[in-house]
Amino acid sequence: MTLRSTVKKITGQDIYACQACNDCDIGTLTDMDIPLSSLIQLILLNDEEALQCRTLWSDSALQASRGACKRGLDLSAVMLALREESKRKTGEYNTPGQKLRIPPSKKA
Repeated sequence: MTLRSTVKKITGQDIYACQACNDCDIGTLTDMDIPLSSLIQLILLNDEEALQCRTLWSDSALQASRGACKRGLDLSAVMLALREESKRKTGEYNTPGQKLRIPPSKKA
């Protein structure tokens, strides 16, 4: 499943609505490595870097993404869906500066 289809399935948001207008670019905050518009483009390219970038895990970027898209895409929902997909794929919680591994479940 592509990142685009994963986002659409979880959120109902179709990333193809993005017109690459860059209105969502809020500037690069200190805990971001790429702007939001680049994150959206990575999703469209099905590039797994979208699941590993610091921007995805930035709480300040998540907050700033609310209402940032003039076309009505809910970018905060998109970011949360990508966070869940990253956790599902890697089994890790990637927070800025720290990685915690989810311990395997113990069999009874």
